[in-house]
Amino acid sequence: MSNIKRMSKVLSMAFVIFIQIYWYKVTKKTEADWETLWVKIGSRFRKTLFELEGLLIKVGQLLSIRADLLPNGFIRQIQGLTDQVPPSKWEEINSIVEAEWGAPLDKFLLHIEKKAIASASIGEVYKGVLKNGESVAIKVQRPNIQSIIQTDFRTLSIIIWFAHHFVPMPKGFINLKVLFKELKEVIVQELDFSQEKNNLHQCQEHYKSVDVVKIPTVYSELCTPNVLVMEWVDGIKLTDEEGISQLEITKLQLAERLMEVFLPQWLEPGMFHADPHSGNVLVSKEGQIILLDFGMIGNISKKDATNFQTLIESLLSKNYPKAVECLTNLGFLLPEADPRTMEKLMAELLSYQSTTQLKEIDLIALKLEINDIIQALPIQVPTKFVFLGRSFITMEGMLRSLASDEELMNVLKTVFMSWLSKKGNNSWSFLSFWLQSQPLFKTIHSFTEFLKLPQKLEVIKETEQRRHFQFTIYENNKKKLFQIVFLGIIGIGIGIHTSHQLFLQLSVGVSIVSGVGYFWTSFKLKRWMKFMHEKRRG
Repeated sequence: MSNIKRMSKVLSMAFVIFIQIYWYKVTKKTEADWETLWVKIGSRFRKTLFELEGLLIKVGQLLSIRADLLPNGFIRQIQGLTDQVPPSKWEEINSIVEAEWGAPLDKFLLHIEKKAIASASIGEVYKGVLKNGESVAIKVQRPNIQSIIQTDFRTLSIIIWFAHHFVPMPKGFINLKVLFKELKEVIVQELDFSQEKNNLHQCQEHYKSVDVVKIPTVYSELCTPNVLVMEWVDGIKLTDEEGISQLEITKLQLAERLMEVFLPQWLEPGMFHADPHSGNVLVSKEGQIILLDFGMIGNISKKDATNFQTLIESLLSKNYPKAVECLTNLGFLLPEADPRTMEKLMAELLSYQSTTQLKEIDLIALKLEINDIIQALPIQVPTKFVFLGRSFITMEGMLRSLASDEELMNVLKTVFMSWLSKKGNNSWSFLSFWLQSQPLFKTIHSFTEFLKLPQKLEVIKETEQRRHFQFTIYENNKKKLFQIVFLGIIGIGIGIHTSHQLFLQLSVGVSIVSGVGYFWTSFKLKRWMKFMHEKRRG
């Protein structure tokens, strides 16, 4: 499909969605109707992704983890998107590799399998054998991917611009420009195989003294921005129950090793694996943890790590004002967020009790309620922390298949204490005391208070929605008044051209009145906007 047809397909889908949103706004549809609409939009979006492939599959995957920004009905439709597309023709792949290496393949390889081992939207992986007999994995960028990426980025920028200026969306709470910028940074990074090569080198250096971790060796002399050559490593998926049962170590020992590998990534500043799914985290027959695919990597600065650590300590000590301050420093909260409301919300959300009592609560309903609250508040989680959370949740799911909750909690305590003693990190002492002295989900408030949580959340939600509604009124009035001014100017032109005095006078009057209204509304909106962070304006 040509780039023009590709662009027109995406734009037409986007504009149909915009019209549907406008219509539902104008006709004041119920929440149930909105939920149905978002399900339909998500279904159409998913269908278009599979039809066009390329960058859009990757965009869909990244959006599917943004439940903090997007409606639940939409998210449900695009969750579980697999980045698997049909492989390219071997002749095209062969041409790309030979162009990158500047010589025929048989100059470097004894053999290469012409059928792709894996094929995704950005790259394909082939198995080969070097002249020295070593097996390698050769990752090659898909043909014409750069052209497709440029077209898709251009298309998305048009959609973002149009949505930002004309679609009635809560810009103070969902900043599409920031979201697009973060998505673009992630995808551009994954497109550069030289960056992935550097990530592999860094991880090898980091884990060189850790015997239980295996990082594939990189053959730098054969690597280019479009081709990545790595050692071929065989391993067992963590979801392969039969294979796991035949390991030389027990499931609990495997869970401990996984925690030893990933816990420091979540707690220390530096690089962490942002996509540790079952295809990227394997285990050897001897029990070594094998980490693959370093294209999607997150980085946490020392400042972020310090704020994150302080946030945990603040939550455990119930120091909610300090917790809100940390969330602001980490970029989670917009400046217009009311600190007292946020403190109250945290106090309510964290007033859970024992594990037994939690089991008696409808946790699914509670989670949906919390998601609704978060979407109503001026919160936009930075992508790097979305990746960090995704890394944790993905690994947690795999760990739960290996051991019980009680066993995992004991292992967590052991691994955390061991890490703490090695690092000599006294600043985490508060958390260490908490882990040793308190059972998980220790009683904080009475069970009756916990049961009242949904009603209290509803009050907080309603308050924040009123603030959001006021902002939306200013935005919509400003747009309507501008349109009337524009029509009035056109009317003045027509009146002058036709010498129709009454029409001219009416047009002048409409232009003046609507112009005054426009500037007054703009003034009010500007006063509201000046409290927003600089990168979230405009």
